[in-house]
Amino acid sequence: MFLRHVSFLKAVMLYSVTAFGGPLGHIGMMTKTFVNRRKDITEEELLEYNAFCQMLPGPSSTQTVMLIAMKRGGIPLAIVTLLLWLLPAMCIMTALSFLVYFFDVKDVQTNVFTYILPMSVGFVCYAAARMMQSSIQHLATWCIMIGSLLATVFIRSPWIFPSLLIAAGTISNFSNRRIPATVSKPKPINWFNLWLFAVIFLSAGILSSVANIWHWPHARVFNLFENFYRFGSIVWGGGQALLPLMLFQFVSHPMQLGHQPIIKADALLTGYGMVQAVPGPVFSVCSFVGGMAMSSYGPLWQLIGCITATVAVFLPSTLLLFFFFPIYQNLKSHVIIFRALEGINAAIVGIIWASGIVLFQSIEPIAWSNLVVVIITFCLLYFSKIPAPLIVLGWLLLGWSMH
Repeated sequence: MFLRHVSFLKAVMLYSVTAFGGPLGHIGMMTKTFVNRRKDITEEELLEYNAFCQMLPGPSSTQTVMLIAMKRGGIPLAIVTLLLWLLPAMCIMTALSFLVYFFDVKDVQTNVFTYILPMSVGFVCYAAARMMQSSIQHLATWCIMIGSLLATVFIRSPWIFPSLLIAAGTISNFSNRRIPATVSKPKPINWFNLWLFAVIFLSAGILSSVANIWHWPHARVFNLFENFYRFGSIVWGGGQALLPLMLFQFVSHPMQLGHQPIIKADALLTGYGMVQAVPGPVFSVCSFVGGMAMSSYGPLWQLIGCITATVAVFLPSTLLLFFFFPIYQNLKSHVIIFRALEGINAAIVGIIWASGIVLFQSIEPIAWSNLVVVIITFCLLYFSKIPAPLIVLGWLLLGWSMH
């Protein structure tokens, strides 16, 4: 089966090593790669997938690319896509955990990434501009888009995303849109995924407690799996919401109990800062944290810690995605959900525009050259047929030449 999808998997692998900028930049890269160049999905479908994934805990950009794969080849292709998407970032962050531990690196930075953040803003603006063409059609959708943009810029909370989607869906239900006459076969619901999610959640908690009570030699690896599985089950708002949870779990909480921190705060912040300059999901910072947490047990256990944390944090969101997406597809046949999608898509466009503004504001130092990079990137994407990976490579090489 996978032979039929070799070209798609090659595109995913290339995407995984060039998708910088976190979930904000990923949506632009997905638009360029899977919508415009490969035609795997339409802009409307990408908006719909992204909106659905905002409702689930875990890494939304990872879940979105998995849904693209599911459309092509079902769950098996989605799992392979997940592995290819994770592999480069996981390897980089795993290597960084060894580098920081053995060489006590305080600041792993280089000018090679100088233009990556403003470039990512260009990708975000490109995605928003393209999606406006299909999603912003009349006054109501314009109002929803602008309102979502303003709310996202001025209200910095992860809860703003689901709140805006619900509000936009409610507003667009006052329209008189009718469902097309096409009748689709109901999608089967696989309850096994939900049961497996719950069983693993309970088992991880029990094993973690037993390992501590009975003082198992490597109890920490069981603690790590429970910690990161819990993080992956409850985190909304992307990788940014992971940092306070990890700071409490591995730094503050042990100190409150009179113990040494599992990870030093400066090491944790070094890893979190470095993941911003690494292609792939921001959640790959868990590979670094898992390795650092197990580093005192030796190199082999440090590697096991990297793998354990990565598997644990991505597993719950994957199981929930496989369970809830067929339910969502079946609900689309109801007029309330169908009408809500128009408003939700408009809200997502507004959120994407706002994400570009927020991302640009976070760039330091503030300079006009950053705005020039944004404009050049946008124009190359919108008006030329240059592949997105070549644009990324060009900015990386320019940053390296300025070093």
